Amino acid sequence: MTSRYRSPESLNTLAPRRRTVVKAAAATAVLAGPLAAAIPARAATEAPAFLHGVASGDPLPDGVLLWTRVTPVPEAIPGSGLGPDTEVSWTVATDKAFTQIVAKGSTTATAASDHTVKADIRGLAPATDYWFRFSAGGTDSPAARTRTAPAAEAAVANLRFGVVSCANWEAGHFSAYRHLAARGDLDAWLHLGDYIYEYGTGEYGTRDTVVRPHAPAHEILTLADYRTRHGRYKTDPDLQALHATAPCVAIWDDHEIANDAWSGGAENHTEGAEGPYAARREAAKQAYFEWMPVRPAVAGTTYRRLRFGKLADLSLLDLRSFRSQQAALGNGSVDDPERTLTGRAQLDWLKAGLKSSDTTWRLVGNSVMVAPFAIGSLSAELLKPLAELLGLPKEGLALNTDQWDGYTDDRRELLAHLRSHSIRNTVFLTGDIHMAWANDVPVNAGTYPLSASAATEFVVTSVTSDNLDDIVKVPEGTVSALASPLIRAANRHVHWVDTDRHGFGVLDITAARAQMDYYVLSDRTKADATASWARSYRTRSGTQKVERTYDPV
Repeated sequence: MTSRYRSPESLNTLAPRRRTVVKAAAATAVLAGPLAAAIPARAATEAPAFLHGVASGDPLPDGVLLWTRVTPVPEAIPGSGLGPDTEVSWTVATDKAFTQIVAKGSTTATAASDHTVKADIRGLAPATDYWFRFSAGGTDSPAARTRTAPAAEAAVANLRFGVVSCANWEAGHFSAYRHLAARGDLDAWLHLGDYIYEYGTGEYGTRDTVVRPHAPAHEILTLADYRTRHGRYKTDPDLQALHATAPCVAIWDDHEIANDAWSGGAENHTEGAEGPYAARREAAKQAYFEWMPVRPAVAGTTYRRLRFGKLADLSLLDLRSFRSQQAALGNGSVDDPERTLTGRAQLDWLKAGLKSSDTTWRLVGNSVMVAPFAIGSLSAELLKPLAELLGLPKEGLALNTDQWDGYTDDRRELLAHLRSHSIRNTVFLTGDIHMAWANDVPVNAGTYPLSASAATEFVVTSVTSDNLDDIVKVPEGTVSALASPLIRAANRHVHWVDTDRHGFGVLDITAARAQMDYYVLSDRTKADATASWARSYRTRSGTQKVERTYDPV
């Protein structure tokens, strides 16, 4: 690979799933990170303006998707439906000064797409850093860096991805994004779901304290609501900084639509009072594709596959659009072969891609945990907050039916496929559960480790959304000290679980191993929170097992 861009500053720099979220000042915050100069705050009275930053995503060997949102007049706020058609141009160059321009073009931003703009650029060189910006009415957007994927058949020595999930605006600041942006060494970053949350203000996780209010104040239901919520998120300076540093690869989970979403409804949706679920789902999806730098590969879904040379491919799953309704606890239906998490077509697509892959590593972007999770002998004091975090009844808790545990036939078929075709080096990358895990993925958890592991899994914790210590209101680390040994004793395939901290992961891949470095934040409620390395786990090529390693890459 060609050498990566590193900013001079980066050499000195080394946050329960069930009901929350409202109004606030827009993009007048000053960046606390190293990209402050690149993302200037703009007054909403300036027009046209690029108040929501710029982004890139879904890198290919010859191209990348570029995104922005223009505010043509002050009243054209997200979700308003107001504002004139506005010509927006883009420029791509090999240098930050834009003296070596390699691509340019223009399109019209309209109220019909909430004045968001996408440009799918092709004709670029593989494994190369580029700079891009947008312009409208004499105003330039901030300049941003992106990077193309390696050539499909390239022998790639190393890949490095940031990995994040579960960012509740009201629960804290997005310092995890700032620290990833400051690294300057990422080929891309993966968002594994819950990029936004749908709840009304104060309804989810924030308990007595809303760190910063959201917009709109009510639970989001309509297209205008979802656009407004996405717009609020995109004013965050740390999120803007990360989007301006490396391409994003994103999938959705439930909160981009509604809690515990399935193909025909959601736990956090009342059909009578809140209208047809289908209308809400389509509004949520439309806003998502307008506001995210994502290419839908199958209409209305986020499942797709990217390739990074001969080193890795990345299969990205949509585990909400096709799933059957979550099973009721204790009725045995989690094993019903008629129920599905993936849908038939997506599972066949995933199996075929894993079987035909000729890369060293097969990565799977996966929004909910695939490894089995038995509760074990947790006390009532720990069982109840865990149930609250997972959104389950506080008595009789056996498993989380919103995860792959609730759809065991799909999991059994997938793992049997890996074993029967001797498919090695499959690594699931997972979010959702607001805890950090390092797991083997056993074919039979009951007999493990005497039986085989079919794959490995790295689960990243939340950026800000509540984990167990937040729910119990005890000092950070208290719950992990009690719960982690009990969880591991009941789940012998689990090498590590941290139930208490917020942060992010950095996945580093070579031909010999895939390693996840876990980083934690000092305080999700502080805009200037520091980040520190917590632990690292790796899987060595050919082993299908996780092991601890004692240094980050």
